[in-house]
Amino acid sequence: MYEVTVEQTFAAAHALRNYKGKCENVHGHNWKVEVTVVGERLDNIGLLVDFADVKRFMHEVFQTVDHQFLNEVPPFTERNPSAENIARYLHDEISARIASAHPEVPVHISQVKVWETETSAAVYRP
Repeated sequence: MYEVTVEQTFAAAHALRNYKGKCENVHGHNWKVEVTVVGERLDNIGLLVDFADVKRFMHEVFQTVDHQFLNEVPPFTERNPSAENIARYLHDEISARIASAHPEVPVHISQVKVWETETSAAVYRP
């Protein structure tokens, strides 16, 4: 099994609905996101997936959330914008792009890790 991980950041604010504590108030983070792609074989030039492609897909998705109030960005208008839900959202959006760009080598995202602070992160694994 091969594995490729790419890390990028974005900045956004959120407020946790129905949370009893200070995170119920609007506050912001510099979110760090790690996307890990896995697959069993490499393409004809020896790559699982191009780092540049993964970075581009992450950047495309981040444009919808960067410098936004996440509670006003679908699907977080309905779903609480917790680190766990953000990880799932990023997984789903980036996965669709990776699958369509790399049909010749079957790959998938094994996990998305979202760091809310330097010491706190949530992981989504499908």
